Amino acid sequence: MNENTSPNEPALVHGGQLGEMAKRYHIARQNWLDLSTGIAPISYPVGLIPQACWQRLPQPSNALLSAARHYYRSTHLLATPGSQSIIQILPQLCKQRGFKAARVWLPIVGYQEHRKAWQNADFITLDYTDSPDVNLIGQGDIVLIINPNNPSGKLHTSAQLTNLLQMISVKNGLLIIDEAFMDATPEHSMAPLLSANTTHKQINQDALLILRSVGKFFGLAGIRLGFVIASDDWLTLIMHALGPWSVNGPAQYVGAQALADKHWQHAQREVLNNLSEALHNVLTTIFNVPVQGTTLFKTLLTAHAPALFDALCKQGIYVRLCDEGNALRFGIPDEQGIERLRKALGTKNIRDAMK
Repeated sequence: MNENTSPNEPALVHGGQLGEMAKRYHIARQNWLDLSTGIAPISYPVGLIPQACWQRLPQPSNALLSAARHYYRSTHLLATPGSQSIIQILPQLCKQRGFKAARVWLPIVGYQEHRKAWQNADFITLDYTDSPDVNLIGQGDIVLIINPNNPSGKLHTSAQLTNLLQMISVKNGLLIIDEAFMDATPEHSMAPLLSANTTHKQINQDALLILRSVGKFFGLAGIRLGFVIASDDWLTLIMHALGPWSVNGPAQYVGAQALADKHWQHAQREVLNNLSEALHNVLTTIFNVPVQGTTLFKTLLTAHAPALFDALCKQGIYVRLCDEGNALRFGIPDEQGIERLRKALGTKNIRDAMK
């Protein structure tokens, strides 16, 4: 069990702080290779956005909802201004739904904004390593799964999670699944369980809540668009908490195009698979250790992580030093970026950092 953190604690450090890194290492922003996030290096081509998207207050978009329902294979969803906004308000909403005294199971390694949100809301948090022990989960507990995990890449299959959900349903608990990096492996998503035409005798749909992100796979993190997939009762509660106009008009317009474009999605998966394999080969060849991750990032476990992080930054290559200080997470570069990384990893300062 972890001690609760103070609501006034400093913000967690994330990737994407390129301006700060440019100042720290005295290298102009345009000269960096930024691999500090898990955002695809190829973005969906936005094109021209109708002027009305900027001029009018954004109303719920039928085009966006229709495209999202087909893409996620679920009828029960709500557009949100990114999944981070839901992570922050979800603990308070759970209190409203009767989970005020619940214990919350969290992965030790994972996106730490989840832990911060639950602890700041005064929930008791319990840790698990790869998978929660079903024998330890109690009545009314909340279980969070990051699937696939960021940064470990651990992937739970839909069959494994269905079994876990059945047990949690019986115990009147809640299973929250953060599927922010699921787009390249949609066959493992649990979203289809939350559909009007899906019935499962041992599953209470109120016991499942799924978070999805549009920004990562589509390379559009700046539009701040995501989805909650859950029962109607949960969606109504979240919608009221977010208030009106929570998703801006341009994001709705671009999201509708991107989620409906199956041809581009297929091509994106092929490109990411190839680039991901190339990055994996570079890292395993240079370091000769196992590499974990997904098609959107690769994670290298090493005791030399802080020194390697600094050595790479001195060459204008920005990766993510993981929270535990024992791993580096590399976003997926394009072909030119992979070659630059390969050359950088072969330099003397990298060899010195590993001593």
